[in-house]
Amino acid sequence: MRFAITHTLAYTYSRPVFLEPLTVRLRPRCDSWQRLHHFRLQVDPPPAGLSECIDLDGNATASVWFTGLHHYLTVTATAEVETLRANPFDYVLAATAVTLPFAYAEAQRAVLAPYCQPLAPAAAVADFARAVLHEVGGATVAFLSTLARRIAEHCTQVVRPRGEPWPAAQTLAQRRGACRDLAVLFLEACRAVGLAARFVSGYHEGEVPPKEHQLHAWAEVYLPGAGWRGYDPSLGLAVADRHVALAAGRTPQDAAPLTGTFRGTGATSSLQATIRLQVAGAEVSAPPT
Repeated sequence: MRFAITHTLAYTYSRPVFLEPLTVRLRPRCDSWQRLHHFRLQVDPPPAGLSECIDLDGNATASVWFTGLHHYLTVTATAEVETLRANPFDYVLAATAVTLPFAYAEAQRAVLAPYCQPLAPAAAVADFARAVLHEVGGATVAFLSTLARRIAEHCTQVVRPRGEPWPAAQTLAQRRGACRDLAVLFLEACRAVGLAARFVSGYHEGEVPPKEHQLHAWAEVYLPGAGWRGYDPSLGLAVADRHVALAAGRTPQDAAPLTGTFRGTGATSSLQATIRLQVAGAEVSAPPT
């Protein structure tokens, strides 16, 4: 599929402030799953400097810094992306990983250890994961597909434009959450049974026209023989070519589109985010939030 994306983050401040260095994660991935044909990042006011780099998870990021006082900040990313993965199960799982629990190879364990540590350990989440694992007889791939589907069935999806993801135990208990809350529940359940999992931010094709379009979130699990594979518990399915990944990280904060702070005595800020997609000739736009 072909996506044309414009993502704008517009901050306004109640009084002029000093902008501390920002980290921007708005450049879509370019890999075997998706091909980036065009990307442009615009920052207003013009920054004093901008440096592009690759972070620990392989995300293409931009570090941006400023001088002087400013009363607004607008960051706009435009991209054209072609998604290539029609079949999310086009792999041969390593024989040692067909059933759970399994142990990652020693070299993998050293790298994956942070992705196996729960963000907020909770007995209820571990019990939920073990119940799904028992249901599928310990089969790894069946566990992941069933877990994604079970969360989608168990939880009502809500829109929460602001705020950090809820702890997984809260989402499970309340049986509802935004896509980022469900993604955290999924990755915490995976980590509870020994699977390395990480949080992903990006876009989903959604409805055309959509009821409302927001930045999307899902999770990826590392499978020997397959690498990182995406699962979307909001939709209850494995991720294929209807998703565009921006960034991934051990925590949701590590995959946030923009992180940074400002300095200004008594100053407050407000954010208006707009995402505009054009998918296979059908325009998909989101109202400002």
